[in-house]
Amino acid sequence: MKVCIYGAGAIGGHLAARLIAKGDCAVSVIARGPQLAAWREKGVVLRTEGREISGRPAAATDDPSSLPPQDLVVVTLKAPSQPAIAKPLAALLAPEGVALFAMNGLPWWWNYGKSEGGHLDLLDPSGGLWRELGPHRAVGGVVNSSNQVVEPGVIVHTGTKRWIMGEPDNSSSTRLKRIVDLFNAADLDGVLSTDLRRDIWRKLMTNISSNPVAALTRLVAQDAATIAGLDEVAVKLIDEALAVAAAHGCDLRGEISGPALARPAKGRAPGKSSMLQDVEAGRAVEVDGLMGQVQIFAREKGVPTPTIDVVGSLLRGLDLSMRLQRESAPT
Repeated sequence: MKVCIYGAGAIGGHLAARLIAKGDCAVSVIARGPQLAAWREKGVVLRTEGREISGRPAAATDDPSSLPPQDLVVVTLKAPSQPAIAKPLAALLAPEGVALFAMNGLPWWWNYGKSEGGHLDLLDPSGGLWRELGPHRAVGGVVNSSNQVVEPGVIVHTGTKRWIMGEPDNSSSTRLKRIVDLFNAADLDGVLSTDLRRDIWRKLMTNISSNPVAALTRLVAQDAATIAGLDEVAVKLIDEALAVAAAHGCDLRGEISGPALARPAKGRAPGKSSMLQDVEAGRAVEVDGLMGQVQIFAREKGVPTPTIDVVGSLLRGLDLSMRLQRESAPT
């Protein structure tokens, strides 16, 4: 089985390291910059649970066309980067190949199999992913795992390593079972979901509060909790998102409490959220997948989201300022 990790950063690098160590498949990685150089020079080192897992991929490249057709491509790129890879990703897959999208927030294929159909303009602006790849070739993933690239080619993992995977139509397909089995064999906690959109909404409730607060304050959760009022902002973000999800047929208010979820868990490792890592690295932040599409869904059902609206605007301002800084930086 040929497996490619498209975007071998923190999450993708963790996955690649475990798959390479297990040795059940030929693993290739697509990366760029210093991360790609490290993959080529020395492979990857994953520090987890008091030990190190290391290995070298079958290939490391920034050019997908240089790889042979792949049976599974795990896309760990953030949502803003996904539309640009529609054509190369489609060309990379073998005829029966499948793309697993492991990301935070709402995915571009959300409407597949639903009566309204069609691509989401915000997440797939030109419809390229829907048209070139096709939602029928995608499966979804919800990752519960804290990872950070501490230096090129070196990843530190803390906490859980749970991958929830599912078909957009919630079926237990043969291809999905094969992927779940592959992940479990590599010492990852692979879970087959039969209600994928519910699992995505559930993960979003954590991300919509923790990620924006961390990005805007540049504080880890334990430090942000010491600032009066920030917990109230987090609770409002969660409660508004819960109301939007309920209006769209997924009522999680009986199992998720805004105040409980917004409170940092005692004893939890003080890892940096993915959005905070992006801000510190000057990368684009995932505003649209986490907040923008939620706003659109809210408008469709007449659900007010005043806190999401304000925080989303602040995040877009932060994202623009970082983009302008990147564009003005000397080359």
